[in-house]
Amino acid sequence: MSDNLLEMRIFVRVMMSGSLSRAARDTGLSLTVISRKLSRLEDRLGVRLINRTTRSLSATEEGQRFYERCSRILDEIDEAEAEVSSGSETATGLLKITTTFAFGSRWLVPLMEEFQQQHPNLVLQLDTNDGIANIVESGYDLAIRFGELSDSSLIARRLASNRRVICGAPSYLAKRGRPVTIEDLVAHDAIVFGEPMNTQWSFVDDRVVNVNWKIALNNGELAHQSALRGHGLVLKSIWDVEDDVRSGRLEIVLPEVSALAAPLHAVYPHNRLSAAKLRLCIDFLADRLKLAQAQFDYELRGRSRS
Repeated sequence: MSDNLLEMRIFVRVMMSGSLSRAARDTGLSLTVISRKLSRLEDRLGVRLINRTTRSLSATEEGQRFYERCSRILDEIDEAEAEVSSGSETATGLLKITTTFAFGSRWLVPLMEEFQQQHPNLVLQLDTNDGIANIVESGYDLAIRFGELSDSSLIARRLASNRRVICGAPSYLAKRGRPVTIEDLVAHDAIVFGEPMNTQWSFVDDRVVNVNWKIALNNGELAHQSALRGHGLVLKSIWDVEDDVRSGRLEIVLPEVSALAAPLHAVYPHNRLSAAKLRLCIDFLADRLKLAQAQFDYELRGRSRS
């Protein structure tokens, strides 16, 4: 078993370094040992993992798949050893996270930079995508998503509520006026987004408004920017617009009205449940986001009374 693990480590190091000679220098082994271990691994598996020429090497299709699995296995082994030696309150290894672009840029990146400062042995990979990635197939440890969990093979932990607000730029409101009731929304230009497009705005009292949209976009951040330029009203998560609302670049209309919310969740596979890096990360995010949520709620209550 120890030989198998060594062969896996050598293979991963060769893939990462891009050459046998560099892998030999990195591991402190001779080039002959590196080459022999790699050949033995391929013989044992019965497939070629790397195409080698005198000038370069490249992974075969099977080699790339094997590399991705080996990298994760070795990372978990290293993480387990670190937890045993340094305690369960240390996050180590690679943590791969996906979320939407808007939430990632405004919230997740700065929060995770702070988290990494607390855990310097942690390596972060943050991907943003407004689509719903298959986190198991894509190898993510964690996804930060809005809305309820639909995949029963995953675990979801609620991080914070997600009040959605209708807002527009001061320039738009000066030109078109401010709606007083939900029914007034049909007389305004709406900016809609999503796949499919959210052309019906729903509220907690079961009212639904078919908005008069003039601009439809497939990306929430594009809709946000369009609203900032004064092209209409947009229904957005407070997490996406709070900085613009505070600065006055956007103004909330109908602040007393509650649109249907999609709470913020941490979503992860069952087999990652015991990983200290994941547990510590989720606890950290929950603490920070709940504090921010409390501040939002306080400010919104003030706007509703004014």
